[in-house]
Amino acid sequence: MTIKGTVDSVTYRNDDNGFGVIVLDYGGDPLNVVGELGNVEEGEDLELTGSFTNHPKFGEQFKAEICIRSLPVEASAIQRYLAGGVVKGIGPVLAKKIVAKFGDKTLEIMESEPERLAEVEGITPIKAKSYAEEFEKVIGFRTLLMYFTDAKIPAVYGIRAWKKYGESALMLIDRNPYILCSYGIELPFLKAEEIARDKGIPEDSAFRLSAGVKYILEENADAGHTCLPQDKLTDLAARLLRVELSDVTSAIGKEAEEENLYIYYKKDRPFVMLRDYYIAEDYIARRLAMMNSLSYDTRINYDEVIDIAERENGIFYADKQREAINTALSKGFMVLTGGPGTGKTTTLNAIISLYEQQGMKPLICAPTGRAAKRASDLTGYEAKTIHRLLGVKAGGEIAGFEHNENNLLDCDAVIVDEMSMVDSLLFEALLRAIPIDCKLIMVGDSDQLPSVGAGNVLHDIIESKTVPVISLTEIFRQALESAIVTNAHKIVRGEMPELDNSKDFFFLQRLDFEPAAELTVDLCETRLPKAYGLDTITDIQVLSPTRKGPLGTVELNKRLQSALNPPSRQKSEIKTFLYTFRTGDKVMQTKNDYEIEWKKGDEKGAGIFNGDIGVITRLNRLLGEIVIDFDGRVASYNVGMLENVELAYAATVHKSQGSEFDAVILPILGGYDKLYFRNLLYTAVTRAKKYLVIVGSKKRLEFMIGNNRRMNRYTCLRQMLIEESFGGENEQNS
Repeated sequence: MTIKGTVDSVTYRNDDNGFGVIVLDYGGDPLNVVGELGNVEEGEDLELTGSFTNHPKFGEQFKAEICIRSLPVEASAIQRYLAGGVVKGIGPVLAKKIVAKFGDKTLEIMESEPERLAEVEGITPIKAKSYAEEFEKVIGFRTLLMYFTDAKIPAVYGIRAWKKYGESALMLIDRNPYILCSYGIELPFLKAEEIARDKGIPEDSAFRLSAGVKYILEENADAGHTCLPQDKLTDLAARLLRVELSDVTSAIGKEAEEENLYIYYKKDRPFVMLRDYYIAEDYIARRLAMMNSLSYDTRINYDEVIDIAERENGIFYADKQREAINTALSKGFMVLTGGPGTGKTTTLNAIISLYEQQGMKPLICAPTGRAAKRASDLTGYEAKTIHRLLGVKAGGEIAGFEHNENNLLDCDAVIVDEMSMVDSLLFEALLRAIPIDCKLIMVGDSDQLPSVGAGNVLHDIIESKTVPVISLTEIFRQALESAIVTNAHKIVRGEMPELDNSKDFFFLQRLDFEPAAELTVDLCETRLPKAYGLDTITDIQVLSPTRKGPLGTVELNKRLQSALNPPSRQKSEIKTFLYTFRTGDKVMQTKNDYEIEWKKGDEKGAGIFNGDIGVITRLNRLLGEIVIDFDGRVASYNVGMLENVELAYAATVHKSQGSEFDAVILPILGGYDKLYFRNLLYTAVTRAKKYLVIVGSKKRLEFMIGNNRRMNRYTCLRQMLIEESFGGENEQNS
């Protein structure tokens, strides 16, 4: 329904996304209103479309979906409006004087005859001009937000557009609505299409063609690709935009001339890249080639040093482990890879210890908080996330780091764990921050899924054959006692795992979706906690190959939330399009946000990242404030920020990379064939530390093991590495 009223007071306002809580004078009665209201001020007249709701604590309130604003017309309302500080420099005392002079015509005079403000005692002509300029900005911002309201676009995009383009925003949007798709505003392309159609912008407009091409590249970057073959991109864009192939080719060429896009040739086939990904992969290739040439092999044999380490630590290193330790000491530039139980951690501990004995300062990092914590627990050395190591700069328009080529990290060696999870942009940032003569040890499991972010860095480095790679393959006796470890290696080899007589690897057959879903919930809620004393939130993780379907994460999360954290009068709730969030919920961040500030004891920092898992510890529905604890890092969210948060009782296998959980429940039944492949199953199995339970069909399990389609990605890094290291001479083998 639609209601009208005057803003009595502003209880809460978030200037970043326009979310607000106000008290509305509604027919003489106060009414709490919540929603994306923009920068509304006391005294404004509002027309609100939405619905009445009843809050268990705060009573009746109105949830506004659309807010149409009118400037106040009566003198008393105008005085309250100006007294609220809407115009910089005008406070309650001056507002009273101005309104006393001009009455109901105050705002009209401020807009059309601002020099008359000098008629008010205490206002000089210079101040009158200053107040007029500030009021002009207010009117401009209001006009912009009204434009977005009329177009049924959330106010947050209008606020972003104002921050980026200021008073020129409306003029620029009117000329080219597709600028709203640019970085910093990020309006979905299809919504910009609606605005462009309303404005009569032709389908073959250069603005539209350029935005459409970038939209396709960005969508594919979200799927992991740093580039697309030009012929494929041209075909996709022509079909999406309903234009000729030649129009798209011309648009790509123009954007490439202006270096907004880059064209890179692999075996004479052109690939198109967004600017950021071209710069990242080109830099990685040049930097690794340079580091490889500088980290020459000393040819020193460190066998005696390793023998001493063996005696001191009571450890026997296998031949491949000794080779890895020797290479780390003599060359200090390599990839160390291997599956579970092959001794990567033992090898890593020896390398770190021997570096320290040589007086070197090593730094250990990993892509996610959970991966860093795991590295710390296993090695006994402090490990940080790559973001934390680099130092996220909050508040900037573009994500940046404290450490870069102008402020290098203080270290002699950098060890990156879980390298398979590192995407192109993050690896570029890390390389820019380490000294050129720094040793670099990249540790990962090449059989796991590639990174969530775009790129396939570890795979490309290994396949390029430009960096020393040592693969650990021998499974040690202690690890052989775990069916999780032995079955993981069977899966990699394409063999069916042993499903019987295990203490830690279980298979429970269910051939229909409903019984499989019910069993998954029961295992998480009752059976595993009762049998092994596990905590349902921190120790157990349900993983799924997919988001969609009855056993996808969306539906499983709703079932699991209902069982593990049901609604109650003591728990506040906030509803979003997909989920209802309440106090105590297990949640996951789904997009990197470099500006979210957090506290951990006395430590402060910024940045919550894709895949970070936390628990909602406090939720204030009236103020739209949510507090989430991410393994000790406590961050405050508002309702608008929840678009990048989802429930995490169940997570996709891809999102679980770098994490380990005491128990993993993996439902496998039905689903889209292309999502059910071998290294996804392998990645899921290796997330379990103590117990793994697969629920579903043996036939589906056999299909996954037989489907060795790796998650192929379009990238240019492998070829760039070959060209930088060998001048392209190995191209025929690439």
